[in-house]
Amino acid sequence: MKIRPTIYLSPVLCAAAMTGLAAWRQAHASPASDTFDVPAWAFPTTTPGIPAAKPPYDTVAALHVPHSTRSFTLAQVKDPLNPPDWFPTTHAPAPDVVVHARKEITIACGVCHLPDGQGRSENATIAGLPTAYFLRQLADMRDGTRRSAVTGWGPSARMSQVATKITDEEALAAARYFGAMRAKRRYHVVESERVPGTFEAGGLLARKVDADSEPIAGRLLELSDDIARHELRDAGETFTTFVPPGSIAHGREMAVSAPRASVTRCATCHGSTLRGIGVVPPLAGRSPAYILRQLIGFKSGARATAASAPMQRVTTQLTLDDMIAAAAYAGSRKP
Repeated sequence: MKIRPTIYLSPVLCAAAMTGLAAWRQAHASPASDTFDVPAWAFPTTTPGIPAAKPPYDTVAALHVPHSTRSFTLAQVKDPLNPPDWFPTTHAPAPDVVVHARKEITIACGVCHLPDGQGRSENATIAGLPTAYFLRQLADMRDGTRRSAVTGWGPSARMSQVATKITDEEALAAARYFGAMRAKRRYHVVESERVPGTFEAGGLLARKVDADSEPIAGRLLELSDDIARHELRDAGETFTTFVPPGSIAHGREMAVSAPRASVTRCATCHGSTLRGIGVVPPLAGRSPAYILRQLIGFKSGARATAASAPMQRVTTQLTLDDMIAAAAYAGSRKP
């Protein structure tokens, strides 16, 4: 597959997107600066000994989600080439690469990003992304200049595999389809000294029943509000993002209130509402955990394209607390 540079707008960007075992993840982290260690907690996976997500359904029952009149079996829900579309009337007819992908691609766009492009905590919200930006990211994933800060992290690894298989025509169809949509508010950002007990559920966190709360300890933790709906790939699912007290105000100060000349002022490139400008992607209302992972990617050098250089310079000056605050503020805004 060859994604042709001629189909992109000129990337005159002042910024790009802000958009296993813990030991294994830390050992496989991409090279970082001398003063920054990639935090393993930002890249959840399924760890042996931790209860996996087990939604309450069997293999033959007709499954349902709230507010949808459709039903699917477990086999249909788990089909990587034909993901369930619970709400087909909420979006335009989807191209095949989104909901009926070729077997060579191995996984349809709608499996992770959902047929309406809203995505999930471990996958990007791609609804409303500029077409040129969308295509550029596919090209960067394909040539390895956009990677996860933790090598081999599942969601990013699968996306890189898709990028090597998708054709120019399929990529353009997906970019135009998702670009015509609008992101929805699905992330509730909560400042708290303590967070619920959790378990890792395949790229994200879920609440552990009857577990004691624990100190947030300088982390950003994003939880599915209903792991059963998550496993059913329900586009109506919501998430709660826990951040340390004061994060949103700190993020607002960096993103909007800082002097225009400040290198950390997100609004300069992403707009005063953080909804993007031109080919610069929107950030408002998107997953704070996803935004944080991208900031970590810039800082660690995992995102290393020419267009990433401005964001690399920005993140060089940010601490982990700063990045958490920026992600919290952006995610708390209206999409």
